[in-house]
Amino acid sequence: MVGEAGPEFRWGSPQAQGLGKGETPRRLGSQPGIPIKSTIDNSTTIQYAGLMHSFIMKARSTVRDIDPQNDLTFLRIRSKKNEIMVAPDKDYFLIVIQNPTE
Repeated sequence: MVGEAGPEFRWGSPQAQGLGKGETPRRLGSQPGIPIKSTIDNSTTIQYAGLMHSFIMKARSTVRDIDPQNDLTFLRIRSKKNEIMVAPDKDYFLIVIQNPTE
């Protein structure tokens, strides 16, 4: 079964999305940092939404400063506890948080 979060994104099971073992879709958010769909608690979702929005916009700005014809297409951040993968679009950010040891 496939759900819809808006006109731009559709998703199904992790396997249908091309996600591997240990990867779980976590959050789909809009540009202003307002979550659309999440599988984690609301306070954590709000925290990630606000912080990641600022970080993604800074990363996008940096890429464009280096080459104005270029744009940020994917961002991967790995820490000791989590791996955060971001696929920014014009209107939405798809953010996946996974445990890198699984």
